[in-house]
Amino acid sequence: MAPVFVYKKEEFMKNRDLQSFIQNLEAEGDLLRITAPVSSDLEMTEIVDRFSKQADGGKAILFENNGTDFPVVMNLMGSDKRMQKVLGVDSWDALQARLQHYLSLFTTPPNNLLDKLKIALQLRKMSGIFPKRKRGRGLCQQVIMDPPNLSKLPILTCWPHDGGKFVTLPVVVTKDPHTGIRNAGMYRMQQFSETMTGMHWHRHKVAARHYREYKELGKRMPVAVILGGDPAYTYSATAPLPDNIDEFMLAGFVRQKPVEFVKALTQDIEVPADADIVIEGYIDPDEELIWEGPFGDHTGFYSLPDWYPKFHVTAITHKRNAVYPATIVGIPPMEDAYLGKATEQLFLKPIQFAVGPEIIDLHLPVQGVAHNLVLVKIRKTYPGQAVKIMNALWGAGQMMFSKVLVVLDEEVELTNYEQVFNAVAKYAHPEFDLHTSKGPVDILDHAAPTFSYGSKIGVDATAPLPEEKETDIPVWSATLKWEGELPGELQTLRPVTHTGEYPLWAASLKERVADKKQFINRWLQADQFSGSGTIILVDEQVNPDDNNTLGWLALGNLDPHRDVYSKEVEGGSWRIVIDATMKVRGDDNYKRQWPNVITMSDEVIKRIDNQWESLQIGPFIPSPSKRFQGLSLSDSYNIKPSQ
Repeated sequence: MAPVFVYKKEEFMKNRDLQSFIQNLEAEGDLLRITAPVSSDLEMTEIVDRFSKQADGGKAILFENNGTDFPVVMNLMGSDKRMQKVLGVDSWDALQARLQHYLSLFTTPPNNLLDKLKIALQLRKMSGIFPKRKRGRGLCQQVIMDPPNLSKLPILTCWPHDGGKFVTLPVVVTKDPHTGIRNAGMYRMQQFSETMTGMHWHRHKVAARHYREYKELGKRMPVAVILGGDPAYTYSATAPLPDNIDEFMLAGFVRQKPVEFVKALTQDIEVPADADIVIEGYIDPDEELIWEGPFGDHTGFYSLPDWYPKFHVTAITHKRNAVYPATIVGIPPMEDAYLGKATEQLFLKPIQFAVGPEIIDLHLPVQGVAHNLVLVKIRKTYPGQAVKIMNALWGAGQMMFSKVLVVLDEEVELTNYEQVFNAVAKYAHPEFDLHTSKGPVDILDHAAPTFSYGSKIGVDATAPLPEEKETDIPVWSATLKWEGELPGELQTLRPVTHTGEYPLWAASLKERVADKKQFINRWLQADQFSGSGTIILVDEQVNPDDNNTLGWLALGNLDPHRDVYSKEVEGGSWRIVIDATMKVRGDDNYKRQWPNVITMSDEVIKRIDNQWESLQIGPFIPSPSKRFQGLSLSDSYNIKPSQ
């Protein structure tokens, strides 16, 4: 039976738990409560996907009737307003002001005794963000599931080609075996039995380092998985904090009060006392790995299966009125876009403090799915400064995964993409201002030539200072034009935008080209072209009139070293082609398996269409998957295990 929530004013800010957050959202009309039966097997995904792709992120959704004792809440942080509520502010400006205030304590020297006393009081107040140990049991241990059984939880099957059911919003708590320093990360968990899951942590993550250290010591690794509690826990687990910084300190800063911990019942590890559900267990580093995946991931593609550690469950405890939180990821925009927005806002001041004070702002467009595109605004005062910022950011924590990094002047509004494009077009010369590098890339970057290693590109779109000007830089032609019939390989060629003096074009193939490199090089020099410009080349299934999809695919399918072609032609004109087509193993200098695009099955889409009115969730919203089904491949995701 689902719990009955009775809203009490200011309850969330007072108690800051999942129940009060839900009550608050419902009181403000920002929650849909669905009492009709909805299955956690694909149906919840299809409903939430329709809402989360709305312009405002849609409402949070509480599924009360799912065949288990636990209601499921989804899209909880899927809007600016809800994300700000999680962070305890009413606006992004308020968050920036709070961060600036605390950072000023370390950067502004006191002028007198009164200043020193004020700083001392503030620092004492800051000490309240540190986690605290609580004696006895916590609310998270009110009910002990005996025996523990993961099948009693409403674990989701998110997408049709997922490898199974996945816990999608876990806060996975581990600790360094040498120092005892705690880490909280978010790593998906595929259920394999009633008491075992996979643990999908990437090799770059702190928990993966802990795992390697336990392996060297020959010890089992205690793990606790937190579901629910204060939503600040969930966000903090996604935040790109430095190694050896406890994520629950960030949660304490957000809450303005410390997180209280109690000892787990069966493992030597501590857990937040007010979590909704706690899954305790261990990982044996000497045990054989398990073939985990595939999984419809935040890139909009299925992440391919691979070998990951087994997590063995030793206990499951929960609150009496526990709610199971879940999320889905896929083709953007979805809920994770708003977590990314929060990270932009929360970490701008620390990046200015640690990387460079000349950084004014940064922005991660949703089409870049977190790592594929980063826009940076700087106050430029000396030559080469943009390149310095590129290198500094590529060396800063998870910013190392940034595939395309564009540096712009301070007058450019980063969320005005027309301004961004005009600045790139005006100042970023293909020969002098595109800076490629190789290094670690996100493990989910399917376009990289090898697993977790590939190329990235920095674009200096700042106005050149006198020392940076090359006397032989040719004058740009005003437009790129095509006259005459298209090459036989192309079905469309059209301008995407034609602002300022430099156009961007999209071209779609009729069918797969056997030697794409040869075709592109020949095409760049075609007599039918005049002027300078950039062309994004996509597959025949892509609608070149859909700019959001075009941007998402261009960034996701791009390996800069392999897929950016530039050519200077007679008269000083330049043509650039970005090959955003899918790559085939054995061709295109690509040796990996290309993943499938994520879409829902027609059967589930039709089922939800037919049930929509009875669900009583407002005006009908068509399935977003219908727009992308033409991008789906055959069974390329079905890869056999291999060591």
